Amino acid sequence: MRRREVITLLGGAAAAWPLAARAQERERMRRVGLLWGIAADDPEYRRRFSAFAEELQELGWIEGRNVTFAPKHAVGNSDRFLAMAADLVRMNSDVIVTTSAGLTSLVRQVTSTIPIVAASAGDLEGTGLIASLRRPGGNVTGIQVLNPESMSKRVDLLKQLVPNLTRLGIVVPITPAAIVTPSYMERIGEAARALQVQVHPSEVHTDEGFAPTIAAMARECQAAIVISNPLAGSNAKVIADSAAQNRLPVMYELRFYTLAGGLLSYGADIMPLLRQAASYVDKLLRGANPGELPVQQPVKFEFVINLKAAKALGLEIPPTILALADEVIE
Repeated sequence: MRRREVITLLGGAAAAWPLAARAQERERMRRVGLLWGIAADDPEYRRRFSAFAEELQELGWIEGRNVTFAPKHAVGNSDRFLAMAADLVRMNSDVIVTTSAGLTSLVRQVTSTIPIVAASAGDLEGTGLIASLRRPGGNVTGIQVLNPESMSKRVDLLKQLVPNLTRLGIVVPITPAAIVTPSYMERIGEAARALQVQVHPSEVHTDEGFAPTIAAMARECQAAIVISNPLAGSNAKVIADSAAQNRLPVMYELRFYTLAGGLLSYGADIMPLLRQAASYVDKLLRGANPGELPVQQPVKFEFVINLKAAKALGLEIPPTILALADEVIE
């Protein structure tokens, strides 16, 4: 073989190596860990995971081809949640997706290097998990759902429904996976004071604590708000049933509580948030720095009314409030 031919052959091979390397990098199997505060057999989990996985597929990440999922379900005994987070780190997850500030905090305790995407965290800033929305720093980014406007709207809607509302109960679930920051409560307090309503928070630390807490609130308050997090979410039906038994109008932060029998919900539409979370995962798998990806906040909110729950409470929903609803459950 002539020297010129050898040089040409080697040159062509050298040019091909970077292309082959890039193709191999694209097809390398990535692992996305999931630490979600919802049970595996809950239809809501399947709905949410499907939206997340479908968006990732649209972005080129296909399960079994170049991405695999490692789900952990943070429900039940909260003492196990930190071990679940550690398992996702030991699995060498490329990215870990969480669904609350508390779960994000647990993962952050066991890794400061693996990127973490909070798909719907209450208050990332207040927990110190990020430096700021614009430039989070560290290894945490995602979507923060703490929003003063939504807090005010929940109180306002309850006041319209219950005109004699002067004492508002706040059910505050607290576990290692459920952090409610002072700023979260401050937002509710500001909204309530503007309507001359007193706020009466009550913490719940276990599954068994919801029913007696709701019963006590019904004796002291005219309505209540339940702060959403994994502990509350796994007890949505218990809370709704207790509210019905005690004739207490309760406002929730997410639609799935009304599907479990709750009266009202006003909050972010969770599906777009999961699609946004998938877009973060896509960027991180392609090499983005989580500390430089701005944290987003939801822009779409939905107001849902459950008329069956209203009937059980003996409430007549005024036409003016019905007209505001995005969805009415008959």
